[in-house]
Amino acid sequence: MSKQFASAGDMTEKKISFTEIGKDLWAFTAEGDPNTGVIIGDDSVMIVEAQATPELANKVIEKVRSVTDKPISHLVLTHYHAVRVLGAAAYKAPTVIMSQKARSMVVERGAQDRESEFMRFPRLFMGYDNVNDIPPLTWPTTTFNDRMTVYLGKRRVDLSFVGRAHTAGDIVIHVPDENVMFTGDIVEYHSACYCGDGHFNDWPTTLERIRAFDLDAIAPGRGDALVGKKMVNAALDATADFVRSTYEPVARVAKRGGSLKEAWDACRAACDPKFKDYAIYEHCLPFNVARAYDEALDIDTPRTWTAERDAQMWADLQG
Repeated sequence: MSKQFASAGDMTEKKISFTEIGKDLWAFTAEGDPNTGVIIGDDSVMIVEAQATPELANKVIEKVRSVTDKPISHLVLTHYHAVRVLGAAAYKAPTVIMSQKARSMVVERGAQDRESEFMRFPRLFMGYDNVNDIPPLTWPTTTFNDRMTVYLGKRRVDLSFVGRAHTAGDIVIHVPDENVMFTGDIVEYHSACYCGDGHFNDWPTTLERIRAFDLDAIAPGRGDALVGKKMVNAALDATADFVRSTYEPVARVAKRGGSLKEAWDACRAACDPKFKDYAIYEHCLPFNVARAYDEALDIDTPRTWTAERDAQMWADLQG
């Protein structure tokens, strides 16, 4: 097994797509790289997810300007991960929104996450030779606990916390007039779920709460835009299957006192046949196994990832 993160050697430029998934609602996608959502209101624009750097954010802005000249008034961040938030400054949005829990996670582990993401995904931070050169931590101007509503003129946008999943602070953004949702990394499409900071036992229930909206379209965290109820439900099913298929074999090993390497082997046996062709699968797998192992041992709060912990994990997985 390579001692290098799977994504560390992936420097291939990804093809960008910009898809309208409802009237004046757009999904910026890039073959499994982090997605960004665009909500155009009567008089301004809301962006969902900032991208990893201002340079990548400028690619989103270029697409936005191809469809509207309205100012960007709001930036919504579904969770705290660096590859989602460090490009925030490029949008110059006066209002930056997170859940209060997500903000608390920036306080608790944002600096460590910024450093670890920089090492894990060099392609997303191209142009930055040192972690200290990349943008500083992103802080919201506005937070909420359970739900809030923003009006872009007459267009209503509902933000809500529907349960723990990819992190403890994930939120979703629903546009009722088109019945479209931006889910962040709670839902993925033909892309592996990163579960290193996740909550496996809560995640499927959170997905069912999203399903209850009976959505017409979803912009997922990674992968193609999901248009039509059939595609939406297929993605919800596949995401739930990925989460369960990762957790259950690992939990069986952990609860009988087996090693992390044994848990890794059990997870691969269950997941490789179904998911090995998914984007960032190899990258996510070690972190997913480590977190599933911890959760099976009743460690409810994910441990913070650091360079030292990453190195120890590699050693453990090599047996």
